[in-house]
Amino acid sequence: MSGGHDHIEGTNKSIAILIAILAACLAIAETGAKGAQTDVLTEHVEASNLWGFFQAKTIRQSIVRTAAEEVEALYKGGAEMPAAVQAQLESWRRTVARYDSEPDTKEGRKELREGALGHAAKRDKARAAYHHFEYGSAAFQLAIVLASAAAVTSVPLLAVASGVLGLLGAALTAIGFLAPTAIHL
Repeated sequence: MSGGHDHIEGTNKSIAILIAILAACLAIAETGAKGAQTDVLTEHVEASNLWGFFQAKTIRQSIVRTAAEEVEALYKGGAEMPAAVQAQLESWRRTVARYDSEPDTKEGRKELREGALGHAAKRDKARAAYHHFEYGSAAFQLAIVLASAAAVTSVPLLAVASGVLGLLGAALTAIGFLAPTAIHL
């Protein structure tokens, strides 16, 4: 009778080790999920800020462009445009062009758009990673439950199912860290 008891005790030790490994993997997946969630929020705020700045530049550019067009329209009938008015028109045209692109400060509409799209892409990648981490965490949690049930019931198939779910959780977590956009969930 002691041989059967030793076998169960050895199996339960193996399952306990499996549960410990699954719990450690769960902690890693949850840490990845929390980091990805923070990245999603940070990148979303950055993208929103840049889009807001882009819109403000667009409004300013439209106002200056409209002012220039109004002044030009006043002198279309053949009236001579004074030098001071011509100088103001040139200044407004330069301002319109500067609002469109300011490579030095990265505050032109073109640069703001590129920046906003870059932050949006980072946000989307972090969101994809987050989903992989969450599904990985769920797989690890289910694997722990099945491994615990295997220890109590001595049903080896539950331990096998636990191992399979653990591998699935590991794969999803690895995808979250390494290639979150490779598989769309």
